[in-house]
Amino acid sequence: MEPITAVRPAIAGMCPYIQVFDMPLSLQFYRDVVGFVVSQSSGADDDVDWVLLQLGESWLMLNTIYEKDDRPPKPDPARAAGHEDTAFFFSCRDLDLMYTYLVSKNVKVTSPFKTGYGFKAINLKDPDGYGLTFHWPLEEGK
Repeated sequence: MEPITAVRPAIAGMCPYIQVFDMPLSLQFYRDVVGFVVSQSSGADDDVDWVLLQLGESWLMLNTIYEKDDRPPKPDPARAAGHEDTAFFFSCRDLDLMYTYLVSKNVKVTSPFKTGYGFKAINLKDPDGYGLTFHWPLEEGK
């Protein structure tokens, strides 16, 4: 019997999947503020249960944590506390411009800072408390 040779196929990308409490609010943030485009959706308007978003080569899938009829009036704080462990890092060359843009959209965002890994970065939270970091490598000597 001949040995089986397995070849690992190429991976073309990754698409994180997160559950959100309020899809219209999440779409307003990710689409209208951050700049994602809705690639696919489970319905025609913003009050849907699922969307696939794209921004350049970045993909993100959002799904509502509750069906419309079962959704409580407000999010469970204990569940949202777990979102502190999740963050999305986006490469962005012009962080000063991104910072100014986000502030103009009334987004609470940190001032640009130097990271411990040699990047310049800004941090913010989405409506569900997931972290977003926009960062770019610092030039040598800065």
